[in-house]
Amino acid sequence: MPKPEPDPKSHSKPHPKPDSEIRPAPSGGNRNGAIAGLIIAAVILGIGLWLARDLTAASKMQDCLMSGRTNCNVIEPAR
Repeated sequence: MPKPEPDPKSHSKPHPKPDSEIRPAPSGGNRNGAIAGLIIAAVILGIGLWLARDLTAASKMQDCLMSGRTNCNVIEPAR
């Protein structure tokens, strides 16, 4: 009696796990990039606010001078 041929599917290699099961979950411990980005964003925001305030003051001074006034200096109140 001849031996039965083995089924090729039964001796195949096990299927590899999907990538999501092989890779470890991110730990979230390395946040240096996020902190650096936050610091850079804060610096850019600060420079933008300073620049906007400075340009507004220069614009007011220019408007005063263009209207023909001679006393355009900012008078700060005494404390």
